[in-house]
Amino acid sequence: MAALGRPAYINLGRAEELPAERDVETMRRATHAVLDAAYQAGIRWIDVARSYGRAEEFLASWLGRRDPGDLTISSKWGYTYVGAWRMDAAMHEVKEHSASSFSRQWSESRSLLGSAINLYQVHSLTLDSPLFTDEALQRALSALGDDGVRVGFSTSGPRQGEVIRRAFDLEIAGRPIFTAVQSTWNVLEPSAGRALAEAHAAGNLVLVKETLANGRLVVAPPPVLARIAARYGVGPDAVAVAAVLARPWADVVLVGPASTAQLASNLAAAELSLAEGELRALATLAEQPGEYWGRRSSLHWR
Repeated sequence: MAALGRPAYINLGRAEELPAERDVETMRRATHAVLDAAYQAGIRWIDVARSYGRAEEFLASWLGRRDPGDLTISSKWGYTYVGAWRMDAAMHEVKEHSASSFSRQWSESRSLLGSAINLYQVHSLTLDSPLFTDEALQRALSALGDDGVRVGFSTSGPRQGEVIRRAFDLEIAGRPIFTAVQSTWNVLEPSAGRALAEAHAAGNLVLVKETLANGRLVVAPPPVLARIAARYGVGPDAVAVAAVLARPWADVVLVGPASTAQLASNLAAAELSLAEGELRALATLAEQPGEYWGRRSSLHWR
């Protein structure tokens, strides 16, 4: 729901899919339309975050019309949305991994979504996060497990693999703090693959995000990706998502459509079974992690 809960975001190909007006109520209706279509298509996992503008609020109002018992809801804390619902905000979100931030944001998430939250994640954990040395924060996170809420973390940046391994080593009273990870993996940025495979093999839940490289793989698909898409008669997004679905360690593969049309195009991936030769061809698209994340950081909020 990163693409729907706030008026501006970095995804390429998003602006053209949204309503001309992006006031709160219009975006709420757009969000509900995508959620309705996703549910009808059989999707039962919804991922959100405190920093996704009003996304948790939009989701809560949508859940109010149905029994959430057959859904899995994951959310994240660690970034605060500060964009004031402005397209031209000087800053859209602020990061803070502290015990006080966690306490405040967990309370906010619970007030909106109640017991519907199944997984709560640290948002964009990096090696410099104070979480790694803040025992009070670690204990507070671990306590969520006592209440039946799974605890995880998401990762970003060129050193995702190191973060994944270090985070899964954290324990409180001999018990791991984390049992789930959400990381970026796509055909341009596959560097976390080995660490994610290790995490999956150890029994942890692996979610994959940014499967379309924030839209880069759709608005300007590499020729090899475009050729494979044409062969199957689908969009490049479907092939990119299918490449993630082909990873045996990917338990949950996330997509972030801004419209029902984008959702339908993404879901064509479920019908694809890429050949080994096609997967090898897509593997040649990998960029150096530093280059990939440098390009991502240059994307504009619009």
